[in-house]
Amino acid sequence: MESCNCIDPQMAADDLLVKYQYMSDFFIALAYFSIPLELIYFVKKSAVFPYRWVLVQFGAFIVLCGATHLINLWTFRIHSRTVAIVMTTAKVLTAVVSCATALMLVHIIPDLLSVKTRELFLKNKAAELDREMGLIRTQEETGRHVRMLTHEIRSTLDRHTILKTTLIELGRTLALEECALWMPTRTGLELQLSYTLRQQNPVGFTVPIHLPVINQVFSSNRAVKISHNCPVARLRPYAGKYMPGAVVAVRVPLLHLSNFQIYDWPEVSTRNYALMVLMLPSDSARQWHVHELELVEVVADQVAVALSHAAILEESMRARDQLMEQNVALDLARREAETAIRARNDFLAVMNHEMRTPMHAVIALSSLLQETDLTAEQRLMVETILKSSNLLATLINDVLDLSRLEDGSLQLEEATFNLHSLFREVLNLIKPVASVKKLSLTSHLASDLPTYAIGDEKRLMQTILNVVGNAVKFSKEGCISVTAFIAKPESFRDPRIPDFLPVPSDSHFYLRVQVKDSGSGINPQDIPKLFSKFAQNQSLATRNPAGSGLGLAICRRFVNLMEGHIWIESEGIGKGCTATFIVKLGIPDRSNELKLPFVPKVPGNHVHGRTNFAGLKVLVMDDNGVSRTVTKGLLMHLGCDVTTASSSEECLRVVSLEHEVVFMDVCTGLDGYELAVRIHEKLTKHQDRPLIVALTGNTKRVTKETCMRVGMDGLILKPISVDKMRGVLSELLERRVLFETV
Repeated sequence: MESCNCIDPQMAADDLLVKYQYMSDFFIALAYFSIPLELIYFVKKSAVFPYRWVLVQFGAFIVLCGATHLINLWTFRIHSRTVAIVMTTAKVLTAVVSCATALMLVHIIPDLLSVKTRELFLKNKAAELDREMGLIRTQEETGRHVRMLTHEIRSTLDRHTILKTTLIELGRTLALEECALWMPTRTGLELQLSYTLRQQNPVGFTVPIHLPVINQVFSSNRAVKISHNCPVARLRPYAGKYMPGAVVAVRVPLLHLSNFQIYDWPEVSTRNYALMVLMLPSDSARQWHVHELELVEVVADQVAVALSHAAILEESMRARDQLMEQNVALDLARREAETAIRARNDFLAVMNHEMRTPMHAVIALSSLLQETDLTAEQRLMVETILKSSNLLATLINDVLDLSRLEDGSLQLEEATFNLHSLFREVLNLIKPVASVKKLSLTSHLASDLPTYAIGDEKRLMQTILNVVGNAVKFSKEGCISVTAFIAKPESFRDPRIPDFLPVPSDSHFYLRVQVKDSGSGINPQDIPKLFSKFAQNQSLATRNPAGSGLGLAICRRFVNLMEGHIWIESEGIGKGCTATFIVKLGIPDRSNELKLPFVPKVPGNHVHGRTNFAGLKVLVMDDNGVSRTVTKGLLMHLGCDVTTASSSEECLRVVSLEHEVVFMDVCTGLDGYELAVRIHEKLTKHQDRPLIVALTGNTKRVTKETCMRVGMDGLILKPISVDKMRGVLSELLERRVLFETV
């Protein structure tokens, strides 16, 4: 047999097994060769895969494995040595590539595992992000519901509507089976069922406020899950096989009601909370979610805010109604007061005129009687009548001044006057009375006291006369001193006048007048009573009952009007008194002092100038017969040729150029003023027309202003004595004008 280069199998194989192995190697080789094609497609398509060279190496390993199985097909029959060498080479290469691949996988697998870890981490993050997005969507949904509920709750300020709307909107939004609100009672010891959603329980049912479950809810600002068996959760009867739904309760803060007394709310609640109870449907296994509890808590806070606004509005409306009622009552009281003031003023005006008319007769006739031949006893009686009449006239003036001071109608008349002359005139008026009582009256005016000042001369003179007159009245012996000087700034800090805080200025100064007497004195505790109306020190009143008790009260008001202060000091009974007052006066310009106009004043008991009026033709018009006769008697006593008229028409008919003076009575009507105008019209073409002088008992300022406006030449206040009429005629004929200050 020829020899061949062939290798026989080492053992004979079963034909069927060999066949199966043959077929298996074929399909394995086919599969191995298809896998590299798929890897080549993957590498081509996966541009970002970081391990391409590993895939190439793995593909080579698979190709070699496939080649090995493919070559192995020839080993199932007799084959040549070449086949064996190729087979061996393929297996060696396969072993080398497989070892290299195994070594590479040792390094690659951890990286692949870390990639897998990162992948899992990203998946977890994605899931967590999904959960957060779900929460955000839930919160947005909750916020939307809150905004909707808040809008509905705050759409009204009626607290009943607020609470009812809250229950309805919560029941609709959360699909509740029942929702109720428990309010504290007026006693603060119980909670009362006030509002329910389904209204299946009677409103008005109460439970004690000190229950543990209620304390638990009130002590927390969160919604609290409570048992459906507790008293506040028994909102409806349960029937059937279903278990009651889950129940939560939340407190609703209430406005502290101590300052806002709402009619059917407690005045002061020991628990400043209401209780809101919410129940889920009983036919489901639904439970409360966190976002639902948050929604309930937010709504409870919004209800608290809305209730506080409603409480404030309700109280403000009640306060407004009370204020309107008070305003109506005040307006009614104001009108009544104004009516009373007008009635009082009208009464005083009428009484002023009506009282001055008989006083005019008494004083005029008494003064005429005093100038006749009288016995000593008769003269004493006449003098007493005159003193009493003058005292009554002073009382009338004081009452009118006080009335005008109290209703604010009295205003100061600012004018430039001679301050030194004013003090001299006061002393001249007081000296006769002081000499009768054998009192020494001295005065001292400081060297720096200005000669002229700006102020109300009449009120200042009246104040000084009152103070000095009181000193004379209550002194039986000794001396009275009057001192006047400019108050220095350091004297303003006197502890006796703590409330007096003047403001120094270059345009004014403060005059300080001090009147010291050695009279009967006064107890220090009785001093404040001296400035009260119609009040007198009893000890002084017993010793000297003269006086009305109005003088110092009026003086204080005059001084206050002049931005000053008045006070009295005394160490006790029998030790005399010192009265001091400070008033504010203006300083006139130096240039104006040289041009001061003459201000005519009605003379007192001393008369200068003409005293003989024989042949002076005077016309008297007065509708009151007694007053007309008295005035005629005064003028005839002075030597005048008097013509009388009882009406305006008669006066206008008889008045002529022969009359030098026309005295006419004017009251609150217009007849006298119209008469003056018509006399002017009648005699307007003649320069020597008669002087027209008003005789009146009306002390209103408007009287003087009206007289000046209609062209009258003077105004004299009743009553008038002989001396006063003598002075009036003397000044009137000399100056051609004479207006007495009213």
